[in-house]
Amino acid sequence: MQITSAKFEISNSQVGKCPATERHEYAFIGRSNVGKSSLINMLTGRRKLAMTSSTPGKTTLINHFLINDSWYIVDLPGYGYAQRSKTDREKLQRIIQGYILGRPQMTSLFVLVDSRHEPQKIDLEFMEWLGENGIPFAIVFTKVDKLSKGAATKSVEAYKKRLLEQWEELPPIFVTSSENETGREELLDYIEELNSLPVQTTFE
Repeated sequence: MQITSAKFEISNSQVGKCPATERHEYAFIGRSNVGKSSLINMLTGRRKLAMTSSTPGKTTLINHFLINDSWYIVDLPGYGYAQRSKTDREKLQRIIQGYILGRPQMTSLFVLVDSRHEPQKIDLEFMEWLGENGIPFAIVFTKVDKLSKGAATKSVEAYKKRLLEQWEELPPIFVTSSENETGREELLDYIEELNSLPVQTTFE
């Protein structure tokens, strides 16, 4: 898939204020500082589309980006940023869950995981919650350029093994680097494949 246009459309904190369209949406989420904004910029070929920051936890709203005038990338707030107050964490949780559970147009949720770390409890629990609620998702390993090829493969395989302790079947898995565009073609091809399916606008 070629990205010919990518533009910011709207930010909000309530799923009810998301664009009233019948377009596919692909949401990106992960722990703070996992490289979410960098990945979105890499996928779209727009270096400053999603704001990147050295300070974790900057994304606090649901951000819609219209791609090729036909589908959306949605940048969701990160989770697990310990330096937030309990009130702020609960507010972000409501925003995240409100979108994920209340937005039928979300065709798939991409859960970003830092390839350099062992499976984290917060990520595993989040994926388990997605499974319990029947949410379609894929796992995207980020920052593989920070590891040797062998170490990256070993890390991903160890993660798969851990997931299979609880899951009968693994979700789609992608290995990426925003620095050298590893995984870009595979992710965009996957999105293109899903774009060929009908858009769901109501929950079954």
